[in-house]
Order: sequence, then structure tokens, then C-alpha cells
Amino acid sequence: MQIGNVTTPFGRRPMSLALVNGQVKAAEIKSGKTADKWKIFRDVSEAKSVLGLGDRAITVLDALLTFYPHIELAEGQSLVVFPSNAQLSVRAHGIAGTTLRRHLAALVDAGLIHRHDSPNGKRYAHRTKSGEIEKAFGFSLAPLLARVEEFAQLAQQVAEERRVFKRAKEALSICRRDVRKLITAAIDEGADGDWEAIEAMYFALRARLPRAPNRVETEAVLEEMTMLRDEIVNILEMQLNSQKTDGNDVQNGCHIQNSKPESINELEPSSENEQGAEPSQKPKRITEPLKAYPLSMVLKACPQILDYVPGGGQIRGWRDVMAAAVVVRSMLGVSPSAYQEACEVLGPENAAVAIACILERAEHINSAGGYLRDLTRKAARGEFSLGPMLMAAMRANGTDRKSA
Repeated sequence: MQIGNVTTPFGRRPMSLALVNGQVKAAEIKSGKTADKWKIFRDVSEAKSVLGLGDRAITVLDALLTFYPHIELAEGQSLVVFPSNAQLSVRAHGIAGTTLRRHLAALVDAGLIHRHDSPNGKRYAHRTKSGEIEKAFGFSLAPLLARVEEFAQLAQQVAEERRVFKRAKEALSICRRDVRKLITAAIDEGADGDWEAIEAMYFALRARLPRAPNRVETEAVLEEMTMLRDEIVNILEMQLNSQKTDGNDVQNGCHIQNSKPESINELEPSSENEQGAEPSQKPKRITEPLKAYPLSMVLKACPQILDYVPGGGQIRGWRDVMAAAVVVRSMLGVSPSAYQEACEVLGPENAAVAIACILERAEHINSAGGYLRDLTRKAARGEFSLGPMLMAAMRANGTDRKSA
């Protein structure tokens, strides 16, 4: 420790080990180090929230820097400025004395300046015969030079955080607009679906957003709002595809009757056994595969699936989720045929998600296999999608965590 570089404040102002540590570090500035004082000021201004400073404290720091005669802070020079409170008040746009002292203390506590107090607490300097400063009492700007790299890094982090936050707010605004207009269009045009429940989900998500949300709150609502939008689009796409399929079937039937009327009998069973045969109960997909949801959302809604990853490993992708779903399927007593049908209709990723959701509600489901078959049949008819199921699981887990 460099004892000669540590000074204590005048009067009743307290001393702390943090102040001692700051003064020691400020005294260890690399020889020949220089930095533009206004570049440092811009970085500190950018990172003021991280440093715990307000706008008035930044204004006081600006005023202090104007009393340093050079543009660059340089090691080896006197970095102590010694303006009176009256002079500081003028350059800080007329700030009141009590407010000035409070913000000077905030700058000291944040480690941006140090006090070099005289025996009587006044700020002044001893000069040589040539007029150069020999010893000064006031505020040392050495911490600014010592921490220049730290301030630059903090400024970059704050700028990046602001950029990400801005993008999240923009994305949420667009997503909210999409959801609102898609719901309105679906209701106005009579699309099939429980649009009142979906609209209630939309309003519930909006209500979760505070008046002045932070980035984490915004991204959380954005994630669920995106999932709701994808679910709405998925429902509408399934209906459009079903309408296209029905239209094509009608056109194909008309074409067969008009072009080859004699071939109608070929569509009939060729034997009495086939006429009396039971139609296959295996559901067939009549629409395109459901879109897979983001893996992060699935794991957030269904965290229990993590306990069934083979080998106790981590889930790194959909392959791990599907492997865990096979283990859960067997544990829940779901037959291989029921799971295979679900994979064929829903797609392997969404079938695994369905198993994960069933696992979350296993204690409330009497027959997991029958439940999965029922979901598969509904999906084949275009009457089921995973979105509401996932959102219900996510809300249930959120409630459980709050009550824990």
C-alpha cells in the first residue's frame, strides 16, 4: 500500500476502506498514461445508471472537468482541481449549495473523484515562483484516468443493452399489432376457433406488462406474445389448408365423373368381404404438419422433461427432447402405436411436446395413452393445436413458482 497517496477527508466526513482502496488504485496509474477527459466524460455519462449516478451528478462532474486546464488527463501531472463551491455552482448551471455538496459526495462514493482536503478543508494550491502548481487541495481526477478502460467497457455494455431493449420493444409492438389484427380478422370473418379465449390470453399478456417495463419484462412478454401469434397463424393455416383440401377433392370428383363415367364402379370394393370390412381407425393427417415451437418455450412450459433425458445429460436440441419423450411415454403407459400415430399426425417434435405437456399434468389424467389418442384424432381433423396446451402449462408452472 502506498501510504503517502492516501488522504482522509476534513471534518466529520467519514473514511472507509473502499475510499482507501480507491485512492491506492488511483495512485497505481501506468507511467505515461493519458486519456481525453471529454471521452472519459462521455463514457461515464453513458454508464451513469450502472455507476449509480443521476443527471445532476454528471453535470457537477462536467463542471469539475472544466477547471482542469488540459484536454488530456496525464499521469505525472497534477490532477487535482480546486474550485470553490460558488465557482462550481456557476459552471453547474446555478445548482444550489446543498445539492452541489450532495452530488459531489455521490461522485466520491462512486469512485470517480477523490478528496484531497487541506488542513482547514479549504480548496487552494501552492505554487512555485514560476507559477506552476506545487501542491493542490481539492478534488483529484486521478480515478477517472485510472479507470478509463473500465468506463469505456461499461459504456459499451450499456449501449448494447439499450440496443437490445429497443429491438425487443419494437418486436413486441409489431407482435401485439399482429395478434390484435389477426384476432379481429378471424372474428369478423367467422373463422373456427375459441377466439374469445385467445383474445383473453392476449389481454392477460398485455396486463402483465408494467407501465415502464425493463428489458427482461419486455422479452418475457414478447416470448409468450410471439407464441400466441404463431398459434393463431397455425390455426388459420390449418383451416385454409383444410378448405383447399376439400376444394381439391370436389374438383377431382367432378373431373372423374365427367371424363370417365364408366370408371365409377372401380371406386367400389371388389368383394363382399371388403364391403363389410371395418374402416381403419388410424387417424390420418389431413393438413400440413404443425409448426414446431421454440425449444426454449417448450422447456420453460414443461421443465419436468429434463429429468428424463437419457444418461442424465442436458437438452441441446430436439433430438434430446424426443429421446426423453420415449422414456416418458413408456413410464406413462402410452403404447408404442399411440405414440407412433401421434408422430405421424403431429410430427415427431410436436408429439414429443405433447408427451411433455401430458407429463406436467400426469396426476390429473387417468389414461395418458387415451388422452394422446384423443389429441391425435382432433389434430387430424384440424381441431387441435399445441399452443393453448403449452401456454396453460407455462401459466401453471408460473403459478407454482410464485406459491412455492
